[in-house]
Amino acid sequence: MRTLPLQSLVIASLVLTAACAGKKKDLPPVPPQAVEAPKAAAPEIDPNAGMNTGVVTSAVVPGSAADFAATSGSDRVFFAYDSFEIDDAGKAVLDKQSGWLRRYGNVKVTLEGHADERGTREYNLALGDRRANAAKNYLAAQGVDVSRITTISYGKERPAAAGSDDESYGQNRRAVTVITSGAVG
Repeated sequence: MRTLPLQSLVIASLVLTAACAGKKKDLPPVPPQAVEAPKAAAPEIDPNAGMNTGVVTSAVVPGSAADFAATSGSDRVFFAYDSFEIDDAGKAVLDKQSGWLRRYGNVKVTLEGHADERGTREYNLALGDRRANAAKNYLAAQGVDVSRITTISYGKERPAAAGSDDESYGQNRRAVTVITSGAVG
């Protein structure tokens, strides 16, 4: 008689185990993989630019983010190691950006400051802040109203290039101008 309750218990546990085996476990979602942003192609230069040829060569809407990118040539300024000084190449980019921003006075931008992976998180956040503010101050000196410009530092948290080499470091030491509002289209 004792074997019957024991057999019943064993059978019940086997049934429950089989029932649970068919259920899928709730797993957390797979973390997203870091995706390298595609590199923007250099804008094509139309040899007939400024001439009325009757041919439409571009679908870029004046005052749009695409117009900003095409006119400025770049949305980013690069910096030397451990520096927030804007070099001549950076000044040339910011001069084009300031011209566009003065033309479209309703557009607001955010300047993002970035650093390479070397250094502490805190140090790189401070350095990114100095880089963003250096670009902001340069644009302001060129006549762009500072009330249209905000800054943020990402430090080393958002690298543009993966890698621990000089080329990657150089791409990650930057200030990026991002249009936040007011652009057409």
